[in-house]
Order: sequence, then structure tokens, then C-alpha cells
Amino acid sequence: MGEYVFLYRGGQEGRSPETAQQIMQKWMAWLNELAQKGHLKDRGLPLEAAGKLVKGKQKAVTDGPYAETKDVVGGFSLIEARDLEQAVELSKGCPIFEVDGAVEVRPVLKLNM
Repeated sequence: MGEYVFLYRGGQEGRSPETAQQIMQKWMAWLNELAQKGHLKDRGLPLEAAGKLVKGKQKAVTDGPYAETKDVVGGFSLIEARDLEQAVELSKGCPIFEVDGAVEVRPVLKLNM
């Protein structure tokens, strides 16, 4: 078993409060199902849209690292799965796809320290 980070991208724009509530209920059901099956190590947290990017040798600071709204990382979760393929399959149940968002699935690199 390995650990994988799900980075949730996009899916933020143009939601009514009613739609947002419905989507949130689907998120909770999906995360609860992952937890019940032993795949959810950490629910993670949603992230604010605002932020700063510190970049390069000069440590230049700019508002947000975002080229477009669809690229904004809105949150993350830590998942446990057999391998990358299983982690990808688990991500396919995410409600973010209903609002044209994306899940980036990244293996956590284990360091021997």
C-alpha cells in the first residue's frame, strides 16, 4: 500500500448556494465511503482561492499562481491505495467531475531519512 495525494482543481465557478450544498453532500458521502473502505488517511482541507506565489532566485512575489480558474487547486486529500492505478480508480468517484473539475493523483515519495 502507498500514499497518494488527490489535488482537486477547478469546479468552483458559477454555483448557486443550492447547488453548492448538493455538491457538498456528495463530497461528504464520497469521502465517508473512502474512509469506510480504509482508503482515506486524511480528509485534507479546502484551500482559499487567494494566495501568493514566491518564485525564483529573486523570490519575486505575485498574486496567485493561477493562469485560469480551472487550474486553481481548491483542496487536497491523502489516500491509501495498492498502487497508482487503484488510486486513479478511487478518484473517479469524486463529485468534482460533475462540475467540470479535475483530480490530480500524485504518489507521495517516501524518503529514507
